[in-house]
Amino acid sequence: MNPRASSTRRHFIRTLAFGAVPLIVRPACLAAGARGELSFIVVTDTHLGRKDDAGAEKLWLKTAAKISKEPGAFVLHLGDVVDGGREEQYPKYLEGRKLIGKPVHEVPGNHDPVEAFQKHLRAEVDTALEHEWLRVLLINNAHRDSHEGFITPEQIAWVTKQCELAVQKDQLILFAMHVPVHTNVNPDRGWYVKPANGQTDFYALMQKHATRTLAVFHGHFHNGLRGWDDHAPVHEVCFPSALYNQDRALEAKKAPGFNPVEFRPGFTCVTIRDGAIELKFHASAAGEVLKKELARKQG
Repeated sequence: MNPRASSTRRHFIRTLAFGAVPLIVRPACLAAGARGELSFIVVTDTHLGRKDDAGAEKLWLKTAAKISKEPGAFVLHLGDVVDGGREEQYPKYLEGRKLIGKPVHEVPGNHDPVEAFQKHLRAEVDTALEHEWLRVLLINNAHRDSHEGFITPEQIAWVTKQCELAVQKDQLILFAMHVPVHTNVNPDRGWYVKPANGQTDFYALMQKHATRTLAVFHGHFHNGLRGWDDHAPVHEVCFPSALYNQDRALEAKKAPGFNPVEFRPGFTCVTIRDGAIELKFHASAAGEVLKKELARKQG
């Protein structure tokens, strides 16, 4: 492990002792020019229908009601809307989405059949969301028959064009996918986009636009807030599931990256201001808010 990664981990452990965890990204792209404040919300892995009972649906309705009370221009859902391909759960998910009162943009997870996703949520699966100075690229990198991630050459070509549009419009870029691109092994899940399945091509493109890229956001892991910052200057973050999370003791096992000790189900408010990105986790149940700021590294 490089010394900077070790220093990052020590910072998180020290801060955890005080409760809230500041984790801030200070992207060079934000410092390069004036950008107005922007807020949105990230939720993921709702898994409606899990265990064939109504528990996930009830928690989703509660979560959606809490999201409606938080500021933010839109909501990103990073996949696994339903569990195990249960198409009958999408209308129940949509009932919760109505409570939010702001636009919600989903990507499919490995539990979401693409045909059902297109029928109930959005016909154009890979899509770009433009909001003020930000371009969010929502990419379907999950398959129903695998926990691994996949980015096809056709998707790389599409993303290339979207990045070029961002340059033309002077927009910053946020990538949103379900499965992490970042290599991870035991004690992590070991699920990611392998080099032969698009990782190499994606990272080459990301590095080409690194000074314009805010971050790469994912769901999938159910490990609370999990992330890496070794592809400087870009952070890669997996967000907490809105249904359940598990403690794999990654900090204690000195796994690369960060994984604060916070494993309640919930959602995350993202605020970009003063040249930084702040992540603020809210549990679906009442409780203390976890604040995390992603510290920017130089490439």
